[in-house]
Amino acid sequence: MQNERIVLCGASSYEQKYYFNKMFEKIPKSIQDELHIMCVLFTEEAGGVITFVFESDGSLSIETEAAEDDFLYDEVSSGLLVSKIRNTRQELLESLDLYYRVFVKHEDISAILTEDEL
Repeated sequence: MQNERIVLCGASSYEQKYYFNKMFEKIPKSIQDELHIMCVLFTEEAGGVITFVFESDGSLSIETEAAEDDFLYDEVSSGLLVSKIRNTRQELLESLDLYYRVFVKHEDISAILTEDEL
């Protein structure tokens, strides 16, 4: 699991489906609902696919992609929406980083909090 990336959730405008990784079912329902809403709203507005992925270092990435023949996908809107999510939901994303590092990677929370203060 050292260099493994793990998908938290994602949505596809092509399949009109939302996916939430059951590995994270202990995340509070309200946060799961927020993630669901963010993903679905993104695909409704920009199209394509959005995925929230935990990197091996514990950080949370937001990835987007579109089918090669998807001429309706709006790459500019996609970038703007991801930036908006990062800015307006920064606290939520940081909390998810912390959750992952403590409960999945089993890192020492006191070391993480000390590291974040530097």
